[in-house]
Amino acid sequence: MTSAALAVRLGVPSGPLFFPVTPYGPDGAVDLDTYRVHVRRGVEAGAAAVFACCGTGEFHALTPEEFEACVAAAVEATDGRVPVVAGAGYGTALAVGYARAAERAGADGLLAMPPYLVVAGQEGLLRHYTELAGATSLDIIVYQRDNAVFTPETVVELARHPKVIGLKDGLGDLDLMQRTVSAVRAAGVRDDFLYFNGLPTAELTMLSYRGIGITLYSSAVFCFAPDLAQAFHRALNTGDDDTVNALLDSFYRPLVELRNQGRGYAVALVKAGVRLTGLDVGEVRPPLHEPTEEHVKQLAELLSGAARSLDTAGLDTEGLDTSGPHASGEERGA
Repeated sequence: MTSAALAVRLGVPSGPLFFPVTPYGPDGAVDLDTYRVHVRRGVEAGAAAVFACCGTGEFHALTPEEFEACVAAAVEATDGRVPVVAGAGYGTALAVGYARAAERAGADGLLAMPPYLVVAGQEGLLRHYTELAGATSLDIIVYQRDNAVFTPETVVELARHPKVIGLKDGLGDLDLMQRTVSAVRAAGVRDDFLYFNGLPTAELTMLSYRGIGITLYSSAVFCFAPDLAQAFHRALNTGDDDTVNALLDSFYRPLVELRNQGRGYAVALVKAGVRLTGLDVGEVRPPLHEPTEEHVKQLAELLSGAARSLDTAGLDTEGLDTSGPHASGEERGA
């Protein structure tokens, strides 16, 4: 863990937020060596933070022991260069258990995912996240999606808790998000409360989120195409909307259309993309399933085509690898 406040370290969008996949070996066990390689490469490619064992990292599929080992490996691989935020979820008691495991493993903070299965009222949700926030010394970001949708008033109350530093939105209701941002601001609770676009392939909607002042976002694409993700992030935050739109048209929109062809592709297709780079991270665990060979082929074509289109348009390609993905891998855990 580092001494700097997590909100301060996350508040400046210095690079994409990296949500690494969790690698599995041929025997199906978590491959910590490959995980360290994956995390280290992301940090070296310019990630602003590592969100370990969250949605893209198949939190749902990990045992508590695997979870703690992965968070510890992420902390080791980052070596204090960027903060490590770990997932925590399920019912309140289990979420507290995962939070304490993350704290033992050296994480800097928590991404609090929705409670398991039940659809709770605002009072129950507030109690759940308040108990989780009070269970460890770690700051938490609350993840709004699925069965955890908050009224602006509830977010104001969450923001009053000194350890709740932000809200990640996986719902995509911009009307609700605008009212939430306004309510927290008007309440004068704090001026450092953070908001994140947490939709799958968040880049597709970032122009809209930027319009209401939200510049932080999760990037699953960064897992397998860090140069593309960096080019998008740089263009978005410098106002280079020509490059943003070129990447949206040539890569992100077609990627979302491809992702929508299979359930669970928000994770499975990302993991296939990492394998395309030559790093063998294994397959997804059930109940997720692998993308078809044709869909993986289409992903490879998208990656190559996006780089070519930027070159052809003469747009900003500084730092962008235009060689496309490759399958001539390296050794697992090298």
